[in-house]
Amino acid sequence: MQRPSPAVAVAKKPASTPARVCFSSLLSRQANRTSMCGIVGYIGSQEAEELLLTGLKRLEYRGYDSAGLATVDDAALHVQKQEGKVDDLRSSLNGASVAGTTGIGHTRWATHGAPNDVNAHPHVSSDGAFALVHNGIIENHGAIKERLEEKGYAFQSETDTEVLVKLIEEVKRATDLSLPEAVRQALTQVVGAYGIAVVSREDPDLLIAARNGSPLILGVGDDEYFVGSDAAPLVEHTRQVVYLEDGEMATLRHSGYEVTTIDNEPLKKEVHELEWSLGEIEKGGYDHFMLKEIMEQPDALEDAMRGRVRPEDNQIHLGGLHGHWDQLREADRIVIAACGTSWHAGLVGEYLIESASRVPVEVEYASEFRYRDPVLREGDVVLVISQSGETADTLAAVREAHSKGIPCFGICNVVGSTIARETDAGVYLHAGPEIGVASTKAFTAQVTVLSMIALKLAEGRTLSKAELADNIRALAGVPDKVRRVLNASNGALQSMAHTYRYASNFLYLGRGYNFPVALEGALKLKEISYIHAEGYPAAEMKHGPIALIDRSMPVVFMAMKDSTYDKVLSNIEEVAAREGSVIAITDDKDAELESLCEAVVEIPQTKEFLSPLLTVIPLQLLSYHIAVLRGCHVDQPRNLAKSVTVE
Repeated sequence: MQRPSPAVAVAKKPASTPARVCFSSLLSRQANRTSMCGIVGYIGSQEAEELLLTGLKRLEYRGYDSAGLATVDDAALHVQKQEGKVDDLRSSLNGASVAGTTGIGHTRWATHGAPNDVNAHPHVSSDGAFALVHNGIIENHGAIKERLEEKGYAFQSETDTEVLVKLIEEVKRATDLSLPEAVRQALTQVVGAYGIAVVSREDPDLLIAARNGSPLILGVGDDEYFVGSDAAPLVEHTRQVVYLEDGEMATLRHSGYEVTTIDNEPLKKEVHELEWSLGEIEKGGYDHFMLKEIMEQPDALEDAMRGRVRPEDNQIHLGGLHGHWDQLREADRIVIAACGTSWHAGLVGEYLIESASRVPVEVEYASEFRYRDPVLREGDVVLVISQSGETADTLAAVREAHSKGIPCFGICNVVGSTIARETDAGVYLHAGPEIGVASTKAFTAQVTVLSMIALKLAEGRTLSKAELADNIRALAGVPDKVRRVLNASNGALQSMAHTYRYASNFLYLGRGYNFPVALEGALKLKEISYIHAEGYPAAEMKHGPIALIDRSMPVVFMAMKDSTYDKVLSNIEEVAAREGSVIAITDDKDAELESLCEAVVEIPQTKEFLSPLLTVIPLQLLSYHIAVLRGCHVDQPRNLAKSVTVE
């Protein structure tokens, strides 16, 4: 082993009368077949309950439909689970302690089955011998369930997780294997994604963890060990971690741990040191993580550029791509694959790279890229972008590229994440942990990294030394300009939010580099305030959206004094003529613009290609303040989780 390696008590509310199944509920269940949950586990000498509850609270951005925990003490298995958030789970304990120094916990974002007590994790074997928590989707759970029902197994929940529990139970019963061996054998029979943790009343000195397509990390302490879906529940206790890879399983005991493949081949795993600190995953006096992360952007951009952007010697240095620049410069085509906010950053990257280096760029939704048998040829390069480094569709794009012999590079934030490990090379954002579900500082850090890549590709090709030096100085100056935007506009945008919180629809319009910013602004408003919003290229307004414009329709324009300003001003005049309410983000207020707009937010001037790093800040703040005034759960918006780690 590696070192530094009779009854079940289930507390839950009575099941409610089943609701009538209607079309809308079926749609809801189908919509729930995505996203992520949080897993935490502990084995050591401390009482596990508080460690698990605190860990689940730190993981709650991964899911908050229900939560539960299971602990083992003196050959008894104690399970408590509750619909709602982790605070509801804590309240359900009514001050009673759930004893045990070994335990697992789960915070759920519903996949199979509605969010309720019965479907909440952990799920327990029929004989009450062991409990399991699970993140992912078992794709062949229907066939397995039918087989188990024929053997007499009954199911209480709608989840695929309970099917996995009963499958392990059946393997153990039929073969008389130990629990670790039964888990291993059962996992060879399932198809799909999983991250699991298991504890047993028959062996309190045992915690099992396994992954395939859903991240799990082992935390290595002093005679104690932790399991987490990510680093958030671990950093308070240890900075030494082991990353499980797909198809790996860990058996943890007080005396140490061992890692094997699902096929039972022993593995020697490297112990890594976490970069995150406890302070980085706490609110630090802010009301919400989202606001904290918006305000952290100047520091995040400086961290992303530290040691990389060097105005003193006119250099861009990205060590993660060292040895690969010729491959990128000589590429026939760069394909960027990403999802959500990262896709918007990729669109900015398309403008940046094509303008700077003249290398053709295509931006793909990773979720579509993986399924449409994309045409990839020798000479192509794939670049993937993911804040978490665990996004399932983006990871699938990496594997699709590699299956066709295409080099794939990554941009991600989480050190040691799966995408970081599976890509050929890449660049870390170093933006620090992002807890708020709505991404803010990750977007600006991604655009910053893409700006660095674009400038590096332009070196010696499309930019003279003087032009390159000028652009590098401009990039280095962006964090101070972001500070100025935050300091100058936050109060004004909070006041504007009092008016615009009543809107039912918004339009966001921009041109060139700021068209993707329009998309991102609309997404932020939708995500956290639940107001319908759409982003368009400003010129496309006349091709349909203009029909929607009236007095009750706020229209947000990126109106920078750049090469597209006159065209954007014409679009603003068209909206004003139809009595639309215009909000303009600009770097040069003038009388004509102010006469047309209901509100104007001024930001500092910068190079045109860097403007998205400034124009997006007011949009983030406006969305945040509107959401707060509407009483929305800013950090945990309904139906969303931080990252999509299964389909």
